[in-house]
Amino acid sequence: MDTPRDYLSAPEKANAVRDHMNAAIEADGLAVTLVGGKAHIVERTGTGLIVEPFISKITKLDFDTVQIEIARALPSLATDPEDAVTAACSLIEAVCRSVLIELGLPLPAKRDIDGLLRAIQEPLGLSPGRTDLPTEVEQDIRQILGGLTSVTKGIGALRTHAGDAHGRERGFRRIDPRIARLALNSASSAALFLIESWERKQHRHLPKHSA
Repeated sequence: MDTPRDYLSAPEKANAVRDHMNAAIEADGLAVTLVGGKAHIVERTGTGLIVEPFISKITKLDFDTVQIEIARALPSLATDPEDAVTAACSLIEAVCRSVLIELGLPLPAKRDIDGLLRAIQEPLGLSPGRTDLPTEVEQDIRQILGGLTSVTKGIGALRTHAGDAHGRERGFRRIDPRIARLALNSASSAALFLIESWERKQHRHLPKHSA
């Protein structure tokens, strides 16, 4: 049954069908997730409260390159965790690139995850060193913003050391799928925060261009 395509012209029916199917396969630990108009059957532990809002947001904004990365990551969580880690890193990079384009800013010379994050932190008011925060919560917010940087750097480092972006040598040691889920959930949470920060700054909820 190819229900998502059957109901592409009526999203509310597609959502109802997906909810019905998810209720039927919940006992099997599976879930149907829609990304970019395509259905993916994934392990329920790989989706949930963190990833689903992010998928909904990028679908609404039509950030197509970001949708490609999340669609790549979800099916790989259990079968190819190294590829899922690589996709999780690319997901944040794609969000940063998309936000920079929407802000009309040039891409940085260093276009890895660290360079891209640094390029959008100040324009979005997310620099850990900002001085205009309320005194009573200043240290807390500084710590969270610093944590955002640490998380994204950690995902980038994990992609370098455990992902498949640079190929796999003989005897390559596989990583545990739970690590891939941690990377994807962390990347989704960080990327959703970046998008929402951009939306708040622009006082709008739709991009001027596709990503």
